[in-house]
Amino acid sequence: MAQYVFTMNRVGKIVPPKRQIIKDISLSFFPGAKIGLLGVNGSGKSTVLRIMAGLDTDIIGEATPVHDL
Repeated sequence: MAQYVFTMNRVGKIVPPKRQIIKDISLSFFPGAKIGLLGVNGSGKSTVLRIMAGLDTDIIGEATPVHDL
């Protein structure tokens, strides 16, 4: 089984007033992976990065960093 350093499973984010800015994102990263995050202005790139950093925890779904590699 693969050992990922980070996993998101069906993550979503809703901001007031009931605006869904992220919907059903699922991804996993291997150790040492180089990734890019592309999108138009306002598409949620910074929000995804804040979720990955653990700064935004008010989400739908699951975002799990692996700390014990």
